[in-house]
Amino acid sequence: MPGEGKSGEGRSGAGGVDPERLWLRPAEPRRGRRPSFTREAITVAAVAVADAEGLEAVTMRRVAAEVGAGVMSLYSYAPDKETLLELMVDHVSAELAVPAPPTGDWRAGLKAVARLQRAHMLRHPWLPAALSTRRSPGPNTLAFLEHVLAVLRPSGLDGAARLEVFAQLTGFVAGHVGYEIAQARAALPPGRAEAEARYLAAVAADGRHPELAEALASAGSPPTPDDTFARFLDRLVDGLDST
Repeated sequence: MPGEGKSGEGRSGAGGVDPERLWLRPAEPRRGRRPSFTREAITVAAVAVADAEGLEAVTMRRVAAEVGAGVMSLYSYAPDKETLLELMVDHVSAELAVPAPPTGDWRAGLKAVARLQRAHMLRHPWLPAALSTRRSPGPNTLAFLEHVLAVLRPSGLDGAARLEVFAQLTGFVAGHVGYEIAQARAALPPGRAEAEARYLAAVAADGRHPELAEALASAGSPPTPDDTFARFLDRLVDGLDST
């Protein structure tokens, strides 16, 4: 992709996105005629493409076409796809409207945060993949992080541990949502679920898999995705040590 991998605004001289330049300095177009679009418009267009078609569809050329510009004119605002991903992640983070101030029940508050994150990632199915590599938190992401750290203050954990809990929680939600999305896309054809159930029942009855037989006997009806997430979340948050 032309221009990607080169140094420019938003990148450090040693490679990688420079968070100071990206977030603390306003984006300025290069010399010449001022373009008819903004960094915000570029980001919105990229998010729309990713929401509809996935991250692989987001290229500088495609985004330039969406905003009606030549691809070279985008580089002073987003010099490469890595910078564009940073902008996209922080842009959608503005949707994470935090609830009322923390109540003091940090476990309940943390579970509310996780449910908010899950709904957010399901709206933007590309987010789990985008978050799988290290990102520099922009202003919207930092506002959400500030809320989560406040939620965790009554836990007794120190600041570093609270940051770790936030990272652990976000990783859990991203991984779970990624699995949910993959399962939804790989929906079983008619009759396949029944065939798999019969197969597992036969295996459980052969006497060689007693642990599996016990697990299947206690499984009951298949849980909903919401129920599964809630159960896993309870195990994670309730198991956190606040000492």
